[in-house]
Amino acid sequence: MPSAPNSDAPQALRAARARHWRRTRALTAALLGVWFGVGFGITWFARDLEFTLFGWPFSFWVAAQGGIVLFVALLAVYARRMSRIDRLLADDADAADAEADPR
Repeated sequence: MPSAPNSDAPQALRAARARHWRRTRALTAALLGVWFGVGFGITWFARDLEFTLFGWPFSFWVAAQGGIVLFVALLAVYARRMSRIDRLLADDADAADAEADPR
């Protein structure tokens, strides 16, 4: 006769999902903080840099080029970290399934 499924498995899966959501929110908050700090803070203070680069004010280059480079870098970091966070959830879900149905 097969053994009764472990009643902790649904709890383990809920805990894994809660950890996943907590990690996702922390990553999103951190990257939004970086975006805000660089996008607004550095651009704001770049106006004090009074020199030209290729005929344009340096603050223009920081805002136009640096903002795009930062945005692409943040997207790459987000994709890479979320892939790792999703793998951790999949591993935790597999472990919870193995606990629930040990064959």
